[in-house]
Amino acid sequence: MNALAGGGTFATLPALIAAGLPSNIANATSNVALLPGAAASAWGYRDELEPLGGIGMPLLAAVTFAGGLAGSLLLFLTPSRAFDFIIPWLLLLGFIAMAFGRRASDWLRARVTIGRPALLGTQAVLGVYGGYFGGGVGLMMTAAYGLLAGAHPRSLFALRTLMLAVANFAAVFVFAATGLVRWQACLPMLAGGVIGGWLGAILGKRLPHGVVRAWTLIVTGVTTIVFFVRAYA
Repeated sequence: MNALAGGGTFATLPALIAAGLPSNIANATSNVALLPGAAASAWGYRDELEPLGGIGMPLLAAVTFAGGLAGSLLLFLTPSRAFDFIIPWLLLLGFIAMAFGRRASDWLRARVTIGRPALLGTQAVLGVYGGYFGGGVGLMMTAAYGLLAGAHPRSLFALRTLMLAVANFAAVFVFAATGLVRWQACLPMLAGGVIGGWLGAILGKRLPHGVVRAWTLIVTGVTTIVFFVRAYA
């Protein structure tokens, strides 16, 4: 899913919870399991990296890393039962970003011009969200960069992928140090993520974009509904 359209968290998180992990531990384990795939993709896109809105990669990465640390610490401090009630709303936010993010970005970009400070502030918030949860954050970044820097979505593959990897990398330090990662569940999923990223890239060249988008929205929508029922029914 991540290689094709994003939203891999919508598959890994419920799978880990179904395997018996508490929701906050499942989220941390999912975050770590998806890191190698993001890192591999970022390396593959390295030749396309360039400054965004006049801001260089080192500064953007530093802001994202700090946000990722803050978000992962916030997850560590969130009780599992409280996180059960928070998850559905985070999933809904990710679903909305996937369904409407690009169209909203195009609409706003035609009407609003925002400068460098807003871009750095938004990147910090996205870093926190990526460290805390991360579902749909890649599409949120694409929408935010398009709005704040006027960048075309295709030109953002490299930057978005790198920032995702940086946020995940920051979170790994906190999750591993605080014991939130269940390695017996993480390692098989980590291997699957690497294989899936490779196969997804091959499949993505052959599948129509509409099919990929429809499948991703179905999975994310159903997952969001299930988690609302699980938390509030």
